[in-house]
Amino acid sequence: MADWLKQAALRTAGRRWGFALGALAVLALHLWLAVALDEMRLDWEAVAEMPKRLQVAYVRELAQAEPPAPPAKLVPKPRPRVPEAPAVPASAPDPAPEPSPEPVAEAPPLVVAAASEPVVEAPTVPVEPAASAVAAAEPFDWPASTKLSYVLTGNYRGEVNGNAQVEWIRQGERYQINLDVAVGPSFAPLISRRMTSDGELTPQGLRPLRYDEDTKILFRDRRRVSVLFQGADVVLANGKREPAEPGVQDTASQFVQLTWLFLTQREQFELGRVVEMPLALPRKLYRWRYEVIGDETLHTPMGPLQTWHLKPQREAGGGDLTAEVWIAPRLQYLPVRLRIHQDANTFIDLMLKAPPQQAAPTP
Repeated sequence: MADWLKQAALRTAGRRWGFALGALAVLALHLWLAVALDEMRLDWEAVAEMPKRLQVAYVRELAQAEPPAPPAKLVPKPRPRVPEAPAVPASAPDPAPEPSPEPVAEAPPLVVAAASEPVVEAPTVPVEPAASAVAAAEPFDWPASTKLSYVLTGNYRGEVNGNAQVEWIRQGERYQINLDVAVGPSFAPLISRRMTSDGELTPQGLRPLRYDEDTKILFRDRRRVSVLFQGADVVLANGKREPAEPGVQDTASQFVQLTWLFLTQREQFELGRVVEMPLALPRKLYRWRYEVIGDETLHTPMGPLQTWHLKPQREAGGGDLTAEVWIAPRLQYLPVRLRIHQDANTFIDLMLKAPPQQAAPTP
């Protein structure tokens, strides 16, 4: 009996040791996986690192001013007229003889040539549209770096409040646009999102090279998505590669591209006019159309401000955001109000709360 109990105790101890060793092995495996995943996460963060934020000093407030006058329409010069030959009847009866006819002088050489040769019209020279001709004649001077500050209201599972700012920064031929949104108190926002477009200035407007979107919700992990513009292709946030149309813009750059289109008079504010551009949002490429739906007077800390309201003709899908914009011609065509929404119950409204600040003009 004693031997049996001793053997049973040994078997129990063996099972315990086996269990302990198995648990240690599982723990070691979990630790190894944690380290490996952490290293992968660090590698991923290194790859997905956002461009370094450009710094600039703002030295003055932007005041309202009359927008540039639209370019004068070009009137084509009249074409030079070619002298017409006198009409010659195809067949005519011989005239009756007249007494003592006087000799008839020869026709001048010019008239003879015109009668014997076909008439050649002067070549027609195509006339450029006024806007494009002016744009081609006068190089565009991009506005100085500018910061706009907004008060934020909206709805996200209830009423929300906060602040936002947009920075347009240019350094040589490079630009950066930063759109920062914070919902809740500034010292501890419930939700914060930074949207950054980084790229180049070209004669055709902005050319984004990458777009990054960084979102932080209180007590949750940070989430980051990127859109890369690689030559003839756009790489969306899910890694899908799509062909890029000329002039394609991203979530942040679209508003400055609109400013450029109106500043250069390539587009005019007219009720019902549609401004079209290719747009690469994080999940999908769109052929985006903004319609000018009317002019509105907004009441701002700078006083009443005349604006034009542009609204997309369609909604984005798949969780992408849609934005309406109010552009002020008297403030260098800057967006003084933005309404960004995902659906009818999830939106934020940004209204200019102070005069825009600008850096010194670039020499």
